[in-house]
Amino acid sequence: MSASLLPVALCLFSALTVAVTNVMVKRGGDVLTTRAIVAIMMALTVVPIAPFVPLPPPHTWGLIGLSMAVHWVYQFCAIRALHRGALSLVFPVMRGLGPLATAGLAALFLHERLNLLQLAGLVAASLSILVFALPTAATRDARRLDRAAMFWALMTAVGVGLYAVVDARAARAMPTPFTFIVWLFLIDWIGVTLILAWQRRGRLAVSLRPELRNGIIGGVAGAVSYGLAIYAYTLTDAAAVTALRETSVVFAAAFGAWLLKEGFGRRRIVAATTLAAGLVLMQAAG
Repeated sequence: MSASLLPVALCLFSALTVAVTNVMVKRGGDVLTTRAIVAIMMALTVVPIAPFVPLPPPHTWGLIGLSMAVHWVYQFCAIRALHRGALSLVFPVMRGLGPLATAGLAALFLHERLNLLQLAGLVAASLSILVFALPTAATRDARRLDRAAMFWALMTAVGVGLYAVVDARAARAMPTPFTFIVWLFLIDWIGVTLILAWQRRGRLAVSLRPELRNGIIGGVAGAVSYGLAIYAYTLTDAAAVTALRETSVVFAAAFGAWLLKEGFGRRRIVAATTLAAGLVLMQAAG
C-alpha cells in the first residue's frame, strides 16, 4: 500500500470500528456502565504489549495529563448525549462536527492549514449536520429532549476537536505512536470508572453483569479504532484524520437501523450521505 493511501485505509477502518463501539454503548441499557466497561477493556488490550514499547519521555507527561483531562470531558459529554438521544440523532452531530472543531483548533495550535477544496468539503459536511438538528419528535416534551440531546452532542463534538489536537501533538512527541496509544489506554479508564463506582455504589456488580457483552465488544472495537487514529495522526494532518474517520456516521446509521431498530428516515439518509461526501472531498483535496 502506498504511503498516501495508508492514512486513508487506517481512518476508514477506524470509522467502522468507532461506529461499532458507539452502537454497543447505546445498545446496552446503561450507557455509563457500558462506557466504563469499554474503557477498561481498551486498557486490558494494551497490557500485553506495554512492556515492549518505549516509555514516554519525561517532558511529555504534561501532554499525557492534558490528553487525559480532555478525554474525560469528552466521555462525560458523550455519555450524556447517548443517554438522552437516539443514536441516529446524536452520533452524526457529535462525530460529524468534530472535524470542523478539529480544523479550527489545529490551525491555532498545530499550525495546520486547509486548502480551499478541503475547506469547502469540511463546511459542506458540517452544514449537513444541521439537518439532523431539526426536530423529528411528535410531541413538545420529546422535542425538548431532542434539544437536550443536541446540546450534549455539540459539546461532544468540541471534545472530539480538543482530543484530536492534543493527541496529535502528544503522539508526535513520543518515540513511537505506540507509546502514546499504550499509555492513553492504560490511564483513560480511570475517570469514567470512578464516576461509575460513585453513581452505582451499592449495586455495581448488578449494573455490570448485563452490560459485559456489549462493553467487551465495544472495548475491543474502540481499542482498534483509536489506536489506528493515533497512528494516523503521525502520518498526516489531524483535521484530515478526524474528517475521514467521521464517515463513521454512515456506518452508525446502518448499525442503528439494524441493531437498535431506530428509524433513520429519508432526510437523515441524505444528510449522512452528504456529510460523508464532504468529508471524502476534504481528504481527496489534500
